[in-house]
Amino acid sequence: MSETSTAAGGISTCSITLQLNGQRREVEVYPWTTLLDLLREQLHLTGTKKGCDHGQCGACTVLLNGKRINSCLTLAVMHDGAELTTIEGLAHGEELHPMQAAFVKHDAFQCGYCTPGQICSAVGMVAEGRAQTRDELREQMSGNVCRCGAYPNIVAAIEDATAETRERLAGAREVTP
Repeated sequence: MSETSTAAGGISTCSITLQLNGQRREVEVYPWTTLLDLLREQLHLTGTKKGCDHGQCGACTVLLNGKRINSCLTLAVMHDGAELTTIEGLAHGEELHPMQAAFVKHDAFQCGYCTPGQICSAVGMVAEGRAQTRDELREQMSGNVCRCGAYPNIVAAIEDATAETRERLAGAREVTP
């Protein structure tokens, strides 16, 4: 990370590099810019939603180095060199990620606002391997709020996509050196 001075009042910005959805991105950010605001405002990746902006709803969940985080609670400058995956980076072209396809199949959304965070959190949860039962799944997903109450369908979608998501994750590990 390097520091550069901007013309506007001598306020310093920081240059950071991210591996964002499989592509290297170099960006200039102010030290106080959250990862969420970087994604939405600077990089125009608006799939990640701003809900509560306090880490309580999970709408802003993304995968950072394969682990789920609330992007509203972390500063972008803290993640120079990190691998970041947003909802936009889960699909391969027109082919949906298994978790995305399962959410569609099970109608696991109503208004859809929480859906990107729910999906990213579910993919991260599967990678963690901690949710083996339906009750554990519900507990592990409790940080993602759905105000419409689509929880039964969300749980069904995650259960449906878990095996295929694990296979995809295992395949990605084999390819990555």
